[in-house]
Amino acid sequence: MARAADPVLARQVALRIVRELREAGHIAFFAGGCVRDELLSLRPTDFDVATDAVPARVRALFPRSSEVGAAFGVVLVHGAGLLPRDDRAVAEGRSTGSNVTVEVATFRADGPYSDARRPDSVRFSTPEDDARRRDFTINALFLDPLLEPGDPNRVIDFVGGQTDLAARVIRAVGDPDKRLAEDHLRALRAVRFAARLGFDIDPATRDAMTRHAAELRGVSRERIGDELRRMLLHPSRAGAVALIEQLALDAPVLNEGSRAGGVDGGALLADMVADPSHSEGLPFAAYLAAWAIARDGPAAKSSGLSEPRTAEIVRIWRPALCLSNDETEHFADILRTYTSLLSRWDSMRISERKRTAARSAFQGSLAILTAAAPPAALRIISDTNALQSDGIGLSPDPLITGEDLITDGFSPGPLFKRILDEVRDAQLEGRVTTKAAAMELARGLRV
Repeated sequence: MARAADPVLARQVALRIVRELREAGHIAFFAGGCVRDELLSLRPTDFDVATDAVPARVRALFPRSSEVGAAFGVVLVHGAGLLPRDDRAVAEGRSTGSNVTVEVATFRADGPYSDARRPDSVRFSTPEDDARRRDFTINALFLDPLLEPGDPNRVIDFVGGQTDLAARVIRAVGDPDKRLAEDHLRALRAVRFAARLGFDIDPATRDAMTRHAAELRGVSRERIGDELRRMLLHPSRAGAVALIEQLALDAPVLNEGSRAGGVDGGALLADMVADPSHSEGLPFAAYLAAWAIARDGPAAKSSGLSEPRTAEIVRIWRPALCLSNDETEHFADILRTYTSLLSRWDSMRISERKRTAARSAFQGSLAILTAAAPPAALRIISDTNALQSDGIGLSPDPLITGEDLITDGFSPGPLFKRILDEVRDAQLEGRVTTKAAAMELARGLRV
């Protein structure tokens, strides 16, 4: 798999690898997702190469390489030195191919999958065998990049992948039950591809996914969490969540019981819009929180979640999705902030509103609220804009710090934090505007 900021550069490195393998007398093609995306005119940035050269031969031809799965025939070839030197790119600090790594894999056939993740054994084989061991037909295509577009021999298709691309269908290669039994995570991959590409899932494959849904519970929680991140951080997130729910994959993914009557998390996610001033978009935790709220039903959307319910969801979802400490904290904070916006915003003091609006969880919570309760969100946005432009701002630099209190003779302790908090509230509300006034207030609070 080639990774680079520049898709043109990534393709050039992969093409060079194919050319050198061919010049050395080997078969070599582009393989998998990059072929699918090129045929869909999507301009891939990741490129895989499949070849009849065994790993030792690949290492010999490309000294700047490393083995990551020699038993499975996989070698990572590093792009440094494969392209002509571009002095201008170096001078301008642009990528030159040295940061590109291409996954080069030997054609193989897989043995049994006893752990429902990886084959127990592999044997190096032919392009056709390699295509037939892959997950979905649209991912089992090869492309000869040395031939011109339109050449009938340019795409090598043993499984009907081109037909399914044209029909916009996700179809398992061969027997769908067998494909899913080999790696249960393939059910989630099918959802991701279908949502991202706007494809339908072939009925036989869809039925097999539903039959094998419960087996997702046996998949590594880290793999499930990574797959869900890829879905929720993509613009197609609403369609992905809707499919997960329709196919009854949500319960095993989240390690919860099934929800009678179903939910419609996709609808809430579809209506979420990030603040345009935040160009980086919303974090994974925000979309995850929206899904949690939607799954809890209409009452959660209109009133938020109780503290015990929030704690319960976080306790279950953290291990289910292998959330990091930061993700867990942000997830919980967004759920709590969402509830606070619904139940307490109107009764908050100015200082508490500003503190709330300055929290990292505020934007995610407000995006969910904008989708779930637009009138309430619009009122909070209006209030926040007014607070932002009141001459003080939402989060100005503190007038005094703990060091200032210590210098003035204060001793750290429980009272110490309360004094700092009260002085900060006074600053946010405009009751003190200078450091001298802040210190005077602090001294008065000491007694």
